Amino acid sequence: MDFRQQELTEQVAATARDFARQQIKPYVMDWDESQEFPLQLFRDLGRLGLMGVLVPEQYGGAGLSYFEYNVVIQEIAKVCGSIGLSVAAHNSLCTNHILTFGNETQKQRWLPKLATGESLGAWGLTEPNTGSDAGNMKTTAVKEGGEWILNGTKSWITHGKSGDIAVVVCRTGEPRSSGNSTAFVVERGTKGFLAGKKENKLGMRASETAEMIFDNCRIPDENRLGEVGDGFRQALKILDGGRISIAALSVGIAKGAYEAALQYAQERHQFDQPISNFQGVSFKLADMATEIAAAELLIWQCCDLKTRGEKVTKQGAMAKYYASEIAVKTANDAVQIFGGYGYTKDFPVEKYYRDAKLCTIGEGTSEIQKIVIAREVLQ
Repeated sequence: MDFRQQELTEQVAATARDFARQQIKPYVMDWDESQEFPLQLFRDLGRLGLMGVLVPEQYGGAGLSYFEYNVVIQEIAKVCGSIGLSVAAHNSLCTNHILTFGNETQKQRWLPKLATGESLGAWGLTEPNTGSDAGNMKTTAVKEGGEWILNGTKSWITHGKSGDIAVVVCRTGEPRSSGNSTAFVVERGTKGFLAGKKENKLGMRASETAEMIFDNCRIPDENRLGEVGDGFRQALKILDGGRISIAALSVGIAKGAYEAALQYAQERHQFDQPISNFQGVSFKLADMATEIAAAELLIWQCCDLKTRGEKVTKQGAMAKYYASEIAVKTANDAVQIFGGYGYTKDFPVEKYYRDAKLCTIGEGTSEIQKIVIAREVLQ
């Protein structure tokens, strides 16, 4: 693998970095405090091609690789984890599910609007009582003639209220039976498709998280993605790629926290010298730098495998698990380096601290990643 970053990847990173500094950074704390979801921002990101990074140009996307996608998420997350999370969920879950499993008609119908940011994507698997236990989901889809009738509630859905196009995995068979779920696309405005409670979260507060409710929601069979009963298998494949984006999100947050702590440690003086001169601080910075570099290498490995079309289940789980835990550790140490100031909203590290924790939970907890990794290495 060539560890030198290609010119195109550097150009895309610079585009995302400039956008984040100019269009996101000035408003980060306002959005966080008010829990405002800045919908127009994603239309602007779409015009730059950052809402369809992996979508081929024929469908209106940027047609880039996972290497470019990784740096987009990282650069945005360094400034605001909430916006990075929303960009990741739109690209890797909803949009990528249609790209991977949709037929040509479905791709032509939905991808151009998603890739340009005209439509915002949501992806529904999790339910109130079935997080990792997706085989026991309660949301059902029942065939009636040429239509499917959806009933149930999906929870913890990024863009569950504002998403224009949602990919939803519903149970079409008996609970816990093999091949018991199917994926569908549901468009906002469809009768019986409702927005439920918006969550009041610890962190990632500018990224909308809400319920999606289906009350006798009728959709045509042409909205079905792939074969009946193939929904959960599709979801697992989508999550393989999604974990790469959460790893990138984690590294972006970790880098943001580390860079803030590094600067502060060199500016803050105690006992007539910068606190970076003290081993208690400098060793923390050394650990941060090393662990972030290791996490980034795991992501690069995943991007390389994805680019070559190879299986990434084990490596994606490793990257997501390690990077998310490192994000939490780095943010925690950054707060410690800032001391009392780190506990206030006048400095950025308290937000990195709050945002980082979700990375160890979303798209499969750290414990689930260990199960995936163990299963892969014990084959």
